[in-house]
Amino acid sequence: MTQTRPFRIEIDDMSCAGCAGRAERAISSVPGVSQAQVNFATRVAEVTAAPGTEPAIVAALDRAGYPARTDMVTLEVSEMTCASCASRVEKALATRPGVVDAAVNFAAGTATVQILTGAATPQDLARAGTDAGYPTVPADDTPRPDGPADEATPALRRTLIAGALTLPVFIVEMGGHLVPAFHHFVHQTIGQQTSWLLQFVLATIVLLWPGREFFLKGVPALLRGAPEMNSLVALGASAAWAFSTVALFAPSLLPDGTRAVYFEAAAVIVTLILLGRWLEARARGQAGAAIRKLVGLQPKTARVERNGGYEDIPLETVQPGDILLVRPGEKIAVDGEVTKGTSYIDESMISGEPVPVAKSPGDRVIGGTVNGDSALTFRATHVGRDTMLSQIVAEVQRAQGTRLPIQSLADRVVAVFVPVVIAIAVLTVLMWLAVGPSPALGLALVAGVSVLIIACPCAMGLATPTSIMVGTGRAAELGVLFRKGDALQRLDEARVVAFDKTGTLTEGRPRLTRLETVAGQDENTVLRLVAAAEAQSEHPIARAITEAASERGLTLPQATEMRAIGGHGLSARVDGHDLLIGTARLMEREGIALDTLNETAEDISNNGQSPVFIALDGRLAGLIAVADRVKPTTRAALDALRRDGLQIAMITGDTPATAHAIAADLGIDHVEAGVLPADKRRTVQALRDTHGAVAFVGDGTNDAPALAEADIGIAVGTGTDVAIESADVVLMSGDLTGVATARHLSHRTMRNIRQNLFWAFAYNAALIPVAAGVLYPLTGTLLSPMLAAGAMALSSVFVVTNALRLRRVGRGVTEQATKPAPVLHPAAAE
Repeated sequence: MTQTRPFRIEIDDMSCAGCAGRAERAISSVPGVSQAQVNFATRVAEVTAAPGTEPAIVAALDRAGYPARTDMVTLEVSEMTCASCASRVEKALATRPGVVDAAVNFAAGTATVQILTGAATPQDLARAGTDAGYPTVPADDTPRPDGPADEATPALRRTLIAGALTLPVFIVEMGGHLVPAFHHFVHQTIGQQTSWLLQFVLATIVLLWPGREFFLKGVPALLRGAPEMNSLVALGASAAWAFSTVALFAPSLLPDGTRAVYFEAAAVIVTLILLGRWLEARARGQAGAAIRKLVGLQPKTARVERNGGYEDIPLETVQPGDILLVRPGEKIAVDGEVTKGTSYIDESMISGEPVPVAKSPGDRVIGGTVNGDSALTFRATHVGRDTMLSQIVAEVQRAQGTRLPIQSLADRVVAVFVPVVIAIAVLTVLMWLAVGPSPALGLALVAGVSVLIIACPCAMGLATPTSIMVGTGRAAELGVLFRKGDALQRLDEARVVAFDKTGTLTEGRPRLTRLETVAGQDENTVLRLVAAAEAQSEHPIARAITEAASERGLTLPQATEMRAIGGHGLSARVDGHDLLIGTARLMEREGIALDTLNETAEDISNNGQSPVFIALDGRLAGLIAVADRVKPTTRAALDALRRDGLQIAMITGDTPATAHAIAADLGIDHVEAGVLPADKRRTVQALRDTHGAVAFVGDGTNDAPALAEADIGIAVGTGTDVAIESADVVLMSGDLTGVATARHLSHRTMRNIRQNLFWAFAYNAALIPVAAGVLYPLTGTLLSPMLAAGAMALSSVFVVTNALRLRRVGRGVTEQATKPAPVLHPAAAE
């Protein structure tokens, strides 16, 4: 009989008793659920089900439209030495009640656990990891600048101790094989027995002192029936040591001709693997350098107003509402709003934008950025974990803990790899004993130990997470925030990138782009009168006209008798003149001839702009075009995406004429115009059905459904919070080259992961048979256990070093727009 257990699930989006019934039926349909009762009043489901059914229940509720509430818990896991360790921790966490998903990142030493809200505490989960043999604690809320780099120092110390003890053993034994004269010298001075005795003493110290971790972790894991990398090393080194010890102290127990010692193999195996772990820890520390760099941006203290003056206090004691002073060249301590002073702030470490940003009273400043050459005072608005920098670090760390779909194959192999290797090693020994030439026992030992040592799955476990760590960290440095690690793989698989228009492809702020007057009218005079009439309006076109007048330094008179003409324009009296502003239909209705500017109006319309006519005292005076300019970097970003083989689409609520004018100028492949916000989601679905995986780029609240529906949602960081929360990737600035950067990093990271996985699989597939001795009939030699240990260590170092190449990845945009972007379309609310 299958064991069951009760647990509670909090459910969202239920609006009636019928919803509760549907949610209950969705839960009951999951195999393994024996009982389910949903209470609409409390929004809670009481479920009795078999262990491990939580993920299926959550998926069933999602499909039914009533999502279960879940929380994310991050744990720090220590003493993991290979991918098998990570797999065991993952399994231990996954079996806990209420756990929906668990992903352990061997490279980062962290576990990210998704749990049903209220089902478990971080301490409960940490206890599960610790009980599995790997000390686990809940991660601190505040990111710390330390991490894997701290593992390198003790690893180096153990390596140096092992190396110092192993070197005499290696010289005495291998030197004799390589240089016959040295062999004779040893025999003539201390003798073979004494030489072996010294090797025994030194090798034993190596195994029991710097190499004791292999036995302290590997032997218990082997006894539990869950062997891992330490078990392989412990078996291999102890087999070589035990055989050699018998040969030294009880040679009569061995068949004739098999007496030999392999103390140097046991010692060198431990030393080389410790060396590999040090190199690996050092490289893993470099993999997390981007996070430590981000954390290090925050100063330790802040200069806060206290008792009429300013004093330095610890950063963690700053409270929202405090007034802070930042001097020229200093770092901004926390997020806030400028209250006094003007300066330029270098925000490149947050947004990736190299140009300093002007700040004045009322503007927002971000913690970790660097002040320019003027002092500022600002009011703290967000402190501690609520600052943008802390949230960026948390998002990157969360992304780094994600398991990519491509990793699933490696996880399945690693789960059974070590037991299979032990079985292969045992079979290798038996085969050599059965059919091997004399002395078969010695050859069998060498082959069996080599198989155990060379087959460590470390490289497979490091292949994916290390690349994710470096790739997402590099992206953060370039102003691209991957909020979900699997977006790396999904963005690489995208076939079309769809853009919102206003605020995404364009600046989102209309400007006056053209002013034509009839003969006898002065441009500045006409603009001055029109701006006076528009000054009281909040319409985007009105603001563009008044800004243009302000830029020309024009003084505006007072307008009177203002009257809006619905859908057509407005009329007013300014400086003794009757002013009429609006569409061609309005002018025709009022009997105003447009002949002199008809050709100009047609040209404006053909460029996707809407002409606005001006009449003074019943006669045509001029024509204005107001447009939302394309962002300067839009063209370069789209060109880069096209070079990568992606199709470009635009989804906009603007008119078809305007949309197609933009598309023709920017070379956009597919246009969907006049789309209501509610229909953007269906448009994304249609694009996916036609072209494949879709990435959608937007910035507004009305883009949130499309961002959520797309395979990859990319939000422009200057947009609304709703859009950003719906996205998988956030561009920290409004620069669209960030889309090309995100795609380029995604492609390079996935290529890097495939290289690592190929190396790890191909390496083991090729060298296990070599270690077992398949080449012996051809070459007459076996792979030495020492060479096997060195090759195994280098495989992990190779994978991590290959991942570190991602730190040099650039933006993916080889050319920048150097000329002002052409004016393409009018302001239109989407």
